[in-house]
Amino acid sequence: MVVIMCPGLSVLTVFCCLASALWAFPFGPVLELDVTPRTTVLVNGLLGCNRFRGLAVNYSSLLLEDGAGLLYVAAREALYALNSANISTIRNNSSIDWAASADQKRQCLSKGRDNQTECYNYVRFLDRYNETHLYTCGTHAFRPRCAYIDVERFSFVRFEEGKEKCPYDPAKGYTGLIVDGEMYSASQYEFRSTPDIRRNFPFPNLRTEEAPTKWLLEADFVGSALLRESINSSTGDDDKLYFFFTERNPEQSPYSSQTRVARVARVCKGDIGGQRTLQRKWTSFLKARLKCSIPEYELQFNVLRGVYVLEGPSVHDSTLWGVFGLEWKNVKASAVCQYSLKDVQAVFDGPYMELQESKWREYTGKVPDLRPGSCITDQHRAQLINTSRDLPDNILMFVRRHPLMAREIQPIGGRPLLFKKRVDYTRIAVHKVTALDGKSYTMFFIGTDEGWLHRAVEIGDRVHIIEELQLFKESQPINNMVISHKQKSVYVSAASGVVQVALSACVRYTSCYDCVFARDPLCGWDGRQCAEISSYADKSNLTQDIQMGNRGCDDITADGLVSHRTRSVMTGDDVLLQCELHSNLAVPRWTLNGEQLQGYGTDRGYRTGIDGLLIIGAQSRQSGHYRCYAVENAVWVPICSYMVRVQPAPPASPHLPTDPTALPESFFTTTSAVPVTPTSGPTEQPLHSPPAALPSGPEFQTNRHMEAMYISLVAVLGGLCLVLTVVLLYVSFCAHSAPAGRKYSQEGLAVTAATERKWSSHLELKTISSHCNGRADGRGRAASTDGAFLQIVPGEGQASPSKEPPPAPPLPMPPPLPSTDYTNGLSATLPSVLRKMNGNSYVLLRQADSEMTSPLYHSFTEELNRILEKRKHTQLDLQPDESSV
Repeated sequence: MVVIMCPGLSVLTVFCCLASALWAFPFGPVLELDVTPRTTVLVNGLLGCNRFRGLAVNYSSLLLEDGAGLLYVAAREALYALNSANISTIRNNSSIDWAASADQKRQCLSKGRDNQTECYNYVRFLDRYNETHLYTCGTHAFRPRCAYIDVERFSFVRFEEGKEKCPYDPAKGYTGLIVDGEMYSASQYEFRSTPDIRRNFPFPNLRTEEAPTKWLLEADFVGSALLRESINSSTGDDDKLYFFFTERNPEQSPYSSQTRVARVARVCKGDIGGQRTLQRKWTSFLKARLKCSIPEYELQFNVLRGVYVLEGPSVHDSTLWGVFGLEWKNVKASAVCQYSLKDVQAVFDGPYMELQESKWREYTGKVPDLRPGSCITDQHRAQLINTSRDLPDNILMFVRRHPLMAREIQPIGGRPLLFKKRVDYTRIAVHKVTALDGKSYTMFFIGTDEGWLHRAVEIGDRVHIIEELQLFKESQPINNMVISHKQKSVYVSAASGVVQVALSACVRYTSCYDCVFARDPLCGWDGRQCAEISSYADKSNLTQDIQMGNRGCDDITADGLVSHRTRSVMTGDDVLLQCELHSNLAVPRWTLNGEQLQGYGTDRGYRTGIDGLLIIGAQSRQSGHYRCYAVENAVWVPICSYMVRVQPAPPASPHLPTDPTALPESFFTTTSAVPVTPTSGPTEQPLHSPPAALPSGPEFQTNRHMEAMYISLVAVLGGLCLVLTVVLLYVSFCAHSAPAGRKYSQEGLAVTAATERKWSSHLELKTISSHCNGRADGRGRAASTDGAFLQIVPGEGQASPSKEPPPAPPLPMPPPLPSTDYTNGLSATLPSVLRKMNGNSYVLLRQADSEMTSPLYHSFTEELNRILEKRKHTQLDLQPDESSV
């Protein structure tokens, strides 16, 4: 077990400890918590999605009425009534404009507010008031207002003051709900007021206490819920409302970094305040800490960002889930923790905390017999205490000074269900599903701060992320989510609009093993397609395996749908065999003539990477039939097949020196997989022809020795990401005779550029891979580009014009490049020896604009310009199937 202790007196020390803890996750016992989504779906690959985007922005509140088939949406200065079956269809009278007046916006500006973000009417609250009306509230340019909406006509019928019900600032955390005609809300309402939990109507209005002990400290609310605990309750408890928030931590903490803490507060629905003490204040307010941490690393997730409450068969069997984040804004990491309502109730029935000498300590004194903070029960009624106003003053004084519970609410299992690095979760919704095995599974829909949706399922004691969906092109936080069981959809809102996403897109899985590997409780394979199991009356012929994710498919390793290609290469060339894996959880395995290739490295002549298998310095023994398999859940699935033929090199031209080190720099070329047909001209020579003979003279008779060649590697590590940037290659030759002839492989496009130099030059080799196993943008999203780009850039060298160049040192073997592990288990290494890349890549050699001492400079420059001019008109076939020499 690895334990990282962070004493926490220095901010820098705490940050370093936190960073080291996150960096250590892949090597510790919580590896299974950092879950990788199986597949990644970009916005243009979404299936069955409907979108709505009106003239407004900032779609924040969603109210779903499944029975009526309506989805009410609140945005900035507008409200909409949408068809829940297809939110992109607009019906008549489906929108209400609710903008702040020009005069009100001018007053907002006079208060020093921002006219770009604050001086608008942000609709923050929308709920059903009664059978005929909705109730809504908005910031109204820093002067909150509320209104009643006639549902039938979808229009306003009455306005009223909203400063006690809605915050002034649109950025303040807010939550609210209407229960039995009573409105409850929690926020920081006024401009400079403290946070408050209130009952707004009917009379009497209630609020939290501020003295002598503040019950709430800079609270940021994220959600609320009603649990009718009095139904079938033998104790006669009233129903309770729970409010979830993050606040400033008033308790003594061993770590100075823990300035915030996640909380849940509870009040009784039947509370009407005290008679003398706590008049118009809650007499039942209690709060406790929601603990979400990874104990092995002392890593605390203290910021609560979203919550979802799901009632069980009995209300006391209800479960709640929270999404948590870290306090450090520049460190992204999220966790999902699950809590039982019984554990929450046990903490509220436990010991209290007391403020002693400016520090919170557990209260060890006597507690009144009628437990402070509890709802009115049969025990109270037996003592003629029928309402909170009948409570004695000693109980109310105790409540006033002891709002905090001593014990923490621990998550089920003592640790998070899900941990995700480099992601900030914002909202969560939960859905219960019964699979073909008869078991009930919990599905999660989790929104991120960048507009992505993670669809996951809980399997045993861990969470499997089925897929991650990019819902919006522009990066933006998910504001709200709601699930429709009737429409089998989840509705997701963000700043730019609302998206309706099917609970499952089974048709995306095109084969039996793909359907089974997904482990989606909603999907099954019927022998021809992957479809929703709910659409079948007879489910006996469907295939599904949620627990293992690998059983039920026949002939899973057949080659029927595998693509076959042929590659012909020259002896000594390098060839890249691409193998694209669509699952982030799959790892590639290669076979040659039916035997698995064991181990990879330059000494074995192979190197694997995210692009596929690289054959280094191809030899005749490496000819044969190559197959690539995607191995997932211990099942080998064939992906592609290659027939590779290694051709012997043609005999050297009599004009070419037999020693390759004696070749001039102009012959250093690398080829790609596309044959070239250059354009012709009166003074041009074909690309496959050797350059013109070098001029001879006394100056070149003396230069018969090879100049030095150096190869070096530069690796740049930025932050926590290893970026492979530059390989430096130094090549310079001096030759007496004019070379003619050079072998070219039709597997690539060669662009030759060289200059004769009397001094040494440094050449920089840059490799930029455009294929990353289905991930291309900054977050690692999918792409399907077929190749990499190699670039040789000459640098500056130093030489004395009056001295003979020293003899060339032996060519050193460059060190291996560092590896970077990816989510699919591949090693993103490049070969430590790079020559001619006989695959879908090319090498560009270009010279620096420096003064040349050799008379060959201008002739080679003219030749290079002619060659490049021909290449402009060359049409490239990006997917060659057959290549020849």
